[in-house]
Amino acid sequence: MRIGELARRAGTTTRALRFYESQGLLDARRSANGYREYDEADFRLVDEIRTLQAVGLSLDDTKPFVECLRAGHETGDSCADSIEVYERKLAEVEECIARLDAVRAGLQDKLTRALDRPAHSCCGADTIETNEIAEA
Repeated sequence: MRIGELARRAGTTTRALRFYESQGLLDARRSANGYREYDEADFRLVDEIRTLQAVGLSLDDTKPFVECLRAGHETGDSCADSIEVYERKLAEVEECIARLDAVRAGLQDKLTRALDRPAHSCCGADTIETNEIAEA
């Protein structure tokens, strides 16, 4: 199949496919007239790349999965390097969640303390009254 058909089937653009090729993720064979030619294995690679990106992996993170498929494995995550990417990415996500939990706890604490104090008007009326009393 040619690049336009692969892009259509994979739900991406020809520009993205050319970029994948420039990054070494996709190998295009050339026909006699110079057109890029792809097969079902290429579609599978592109599908794997797009699926992995959809779950938060970077394009660089997808390389071990692509290599695993190219090595003839049934799935891109059958290889140890792919598992390592999953583990590293999951640790990054867990760290981010922990940081966000700490931010949430800090904000909740500040809000609780603020709500426990009497509310004051924020339009300047309290400040004017306090200044007038001090001057008298």
